[in-house]
Amino acid sequence: MSSFLSRRRVLATGAGAALGVGALGATATPANAAASSSGSRSDAGPEETRTLDELYEAALAEGGKLVIYSGGDVDAQGNGIRTNFSARFPEIDLKVVVDYSKYHDVRVDNQFATDTLVPDVVQLQTLHDFTRWKEQGRLLNYRPAGFSKVYKGFKDPQGAWLALGVIAFSYSYNVAAVGADVPKSPLALIDPKWKGQIASSYPHDDDAVLYLYKLYVDHYGWDWAAKLATQDVQFARGSHTPGIAVSTGQKALGVGGSGSLLAPSTAPSRWAIADGHPFVAWGQRAAILKQGRNTTAAKLFLNWRLSTAQQSTGAWSVRTDITPTGGLKPIWEYPNANVDGFPRFMADRAQVERWKQTFALYFGEVKGDPTPGSLGLHPGA
Repeated sequence: MSSFLSRRRVLATGAGAALGVGALGATATPANAAASSSGSRSDAGPEETRTLDELYEAALAEGGKLVIYSGGDVDAQGNGIRTNFSARFPEIDLKVVVDYSKYHDVRVDNQFATDTLVPDVVQLQTLHDFTRWKEQGRLLNYRPAGFSKVYKGFKDPQGAWLALGVIAFSYSYNVAAVGADVPKSPLALIDPKWKGQIASSYPHDDDAVLYLYKLYVDHYGWDWAAKLATQDVQFARGSHTPGIAVSTGQKALGVGGSGSLLAPSTAPSRWAIADGHPFVAWGQRAAILKQGRNTTAAKLFLNWRLSTAQQSTGAWSVRTDITPTGGLKPIWEYPNANVDGFPRFMADRAQVERWKQTFALYFGEVKGDPTPGSLGLHPGA
């Protein structure tokens, strides 16, 4: 028995059956089926009434630990949470493990199957997993303070999950490189004058980038993809890579990455959206795992992230009672943001696979190691 498994409870009569279930957890055991049935009907009750300080004290009494599996491209993307949460709650032993969401979700499924669960909270781009895990009874129904103010498309009615932040993908450009020739829309990406000057994350490696490329094809036609394939695009793994290439001047244009419309005028690059042209935005979902060991600390985290103080720090909030700064509208008021379309796209996994393989025909197979590294089965344990 491994040192990790020796620290966790393993049911002598159930371990073999659990291991027999597919790692993706598609087939529930009778016990899980019962949990799924009761979990889908149970309600979280009223919103949390305890203050953050009261939850903090309760979390310390529970053991003072918290493990979060967070979707992302590099470990440094977890530093904001690490720094700010630890500054507010210094006695909590916090671990934030960053990896591609498509690796975290199957990692959690395997941990369910082997009774070796590590995280207390998952916050991932793979939106469909939250629906599935709710049906399996894996998620704790809970409504943090402010839950009623969350945009209805960004939360489960029973409180099984909710979005804690807004992420958007579009195109970008280097100010000095484009000069007066500022790209007006994603159509600029296929202009021959930008050949060899474009960076992109692989659309067939990241489902949100995949959906962005699908929207472009739906809007401009397959000829757009065929012409982009002749542009000598620098493809790389990780949705952070186009922004790095553009901001450092390696490339003039980027596509398939996040950014801010509120960047300072002195910034070397601009992230852009164009009226009448598609981009993709979504609420990054988070949930408390019912089998997690630090439930109270997990509740503290959700309440802290949903607080007005935290939700007021970015361009867009998941809350309807917080007005975006800089003249922006709430993200759900941009029809070209496709905030409702992305969850539907993610739910149809057969469609996702077809789009992935089609773009592989246009742009070649994905190459390179995962940018967060290879974290194994139980990171954060």
